Amino acid sequence: MLNPTITKKIEDFVYAKPRSIQEIASYINKSWRTADRYIQEIEKEYGTITTRVFREGTRGALKIVYWASIEKIKGSIFQEKLAKEIETFKKKEDFSAFDIYQHVSDKNKIASLDQTEQETKTNLDELKYYLEKTQKQLLVLSGNLSWTNLKNNKVNVFSIIENLVKKNISIKIICRVDLASMENIEQILSLNFKYGKELIEIRHSTQPLRALVIDNKLIRLKEIKEPTDKIHELSKRLFIFYTIKDKEWVEWLTRIFWKMFSNSIDARKRIEELKKLKSKK
Repeated sequence: MLNPTITKKIEDFVYAKPRSIQEIASYINKSWRTADRYIQEIEKEYGTITTRVFREGTRGALKIVYWASIEKIKGSIFQEKLAKEIETFKKKEDFSAFDIYQHVSDKNKIASLDQTEQETKTNLDELKYYLEKTQKQLLVLSGNLSWTNLKNNKVNVFSIIENLVKKNISIKIICRVDLASMENIEQILSLNFKYGKELIEIRHSTQPLRALVIDNKLIRLKEIKEPTDKIHELSKRLFIFYTIKDKEWVEWLTRIFWKMFSNSIDARKRIEELKKLKSKK
């Protein structure tokens, strides 16, 4: 049975370089048929790998498995434009999540607004609901991972993430790995050590999205509008949360995530260097 441990083992093996099904079968100590079934399931459920058959239809047919990020991110004109902006922009202020939301049909999206100074006073029950729906994989696009510290009398986000690890759910995160975010990152990575699992993987990249992708089925985007002194504009900070269940848009953002992830630096390597720098203070 395919589980997160085997999934990660296959993903890491293929990430290093393209592999044949037979190589993968030997690596995970399974039959060719079982390995092929696992590959198909990972390709369908997570979109992290893709396959190509050479000499198809002949006795010498060869099926090769690739890391999916080598494929060009394709989509509508709007999606290609947005993908280019996401790859170019670095700060959350540079990109509006509404630019994605506006193109999704009404039946596949909902939005909620909270006008408050602190994110802890937003609807954390809604965040809890979506996080707890995760069954296989959580993809995270973040800034400094400060949202993992959110809690109120009923909701503790870090505890929810810990429960996902207990349930063997894979968590992949893209965020800034710097002196400001290092404590948050180490706190999350400590769950791997606590439970003897390597389910959480964090990589460094500066990008404008604040988003969760749940099981390749649902996107939850966050946008923050800051108050201004101008008349008839915002007097308080506004948090906007967009939830999208459109298959095409979810798959599109998932491909963007994996492209970023494959081109990013492992958090642990950066943290080692950051600690050397910190020790010089």
